[in-house]
Amino acid sequence: MSETNKTDAVEDAAGKAAIPQQASAPEGGSAEREVLLRVTGLTKHFPIKKGLLQRQVGAVKAVDGIDFEVRKGETLGVVGESGCGKSTMGRVITRLQDPTSGTIEFEGRDITRLSTGKMRPMRRDVQMIFQDPYGSLNPRHTIGSIVSAPFRLQGVEPEGGVKKEVQRLLELVGLNPEHYNRYPHEFSGGQRQRIGIARALALKPKLVVADEPVSALDVSIQAQVVNLMDDLQEELGLTYVIIAHDLSVVRHVSDRIAVMYLGKIVELADRNSLYEAPMHPYTKALMSAVPVPDPKRRGTKSERILLRGDVPSPIAPPSGCRFHTRCWKATEICKTTEPQLLELKPGQRVACHHPENFADQAPQDTVLLTAAKEASELVGEAVLEESAETSAAVAAEVAAAEPAEAAEEASVEAEVSEAELETAEEPESEEPEATAEAPETDSQESTDK
Repeated sequence: MSETNKTDAVEDAAGKAAIPQQASAPEGGSAEREVLLRVTGLTKHFPIKKGLLQRQVGAVKAVDGIDFEVRKGETLGVVGESGCGKSTMGRVITRLQDPTSGTIEFEGRDITRLSTGKMRPMRRDVQMIFQDPYGSLNPRHTIGSIVSAPFRLQGVEPEGGVKKEVQRLLELVGLNPEHYNRYPHEFSGGQRQRIGIARALALKPKLVVADEPVSALDVSIQAQVVNLMDDLQEELGLTYVIIAHDLSVVRHVSDRIAVMYLGKIVELADRNSLYEAPMHPYTKALMSAVPVPDPKRRGTKSERILLRGDVPSPIAPPSGCRFHTRCWKATEICKTTEPQLLELKPGQRVACHHPENFADQAPQDTVLLTAAKEASELVGEAVLEESAETSAAVAAEVAAAEPAEAAEEASVEAEVSEAELETAEEPESEEPEATAEAPETDSQESTDK
């Protein structure tokens, strides 16, 4: 039973539960931390209905089978193009929307099919920061009413009273506590987002899902909000799932990053491995789109990768690898066989038959598809040369390792063969003596007769 649930069970004299205490930040590496959230085979399909009888004729496969886990105290960043299913995934793991299939485990408890009443106590531990700071706040309510809403809904009486706690939260996120009675229209976009963060932190949750928390803000305000979230994580021991499309922001705040494309996770790795040596072609294309502000360093950066066409429709996604219609390395196996999300390097999982910076998973399939030939026309020559060089380097390393292994196997085989020859020579030397003695005995018997 978690600390929050224990405190929930204790009621004060007024009949209201005391506000739960926030757990301290975990120590140690991410590999040693306890898993807080585990998602397995998660899918979310929105049905398409037509006709008078509203029969289902299809489905929008917004999230189509993803697996990941989030450990206590870490930040998982989720990136991808618009329409790839990032926001839907965030709403499903917080149970604001019901999943079509799969399992969602929070602190070892399956919350996939919990009813609204049973999910209410879990809302204290799982909160969400919404994307639009202009649409997520009710314009008819004051700031004090908005931030104190979680206390009323959960029946929690904070120590010192609701107003004092709300003012403390406003001060915590960098706002003036005297703005308690103001309305949302009196604040800027950055201030509204801070109000949304204060509301999400009211009940001291363990997991916060932030859906594009800074995309609607000015660049200078983005840095303030990102730094605020970092400080709050260190102070309160929060666990974040940050959904964004700004790769610079994600790299700054995330411990691990998941790259999504058309409802699938195509790569999942820690931020250093992902940015220094991306393994999926789509990830490499995303990295090439990050602008370099220093003019002196622009010449050292590889050429920009331009992908042909748009993201396919999630109603009828392509067969096999969903990126093969835009990939410059796609072959026949990419069209027919869906790649699995495998851990090719320690801490780096990728779903690709022809990964970058690693040995080819399907070296026998070398014939490019027509879509790949067209995409290669838009991919810079420097990128293709770099891919060829890295593939050749990896192949050389594998080839260099193979002779050593072959030499060891040959030496073992030679020892085995020598031992077999020694054992085989002994019976061969005895057999001729027996055959030579046999005629003598026959001649002796004939003379006796």
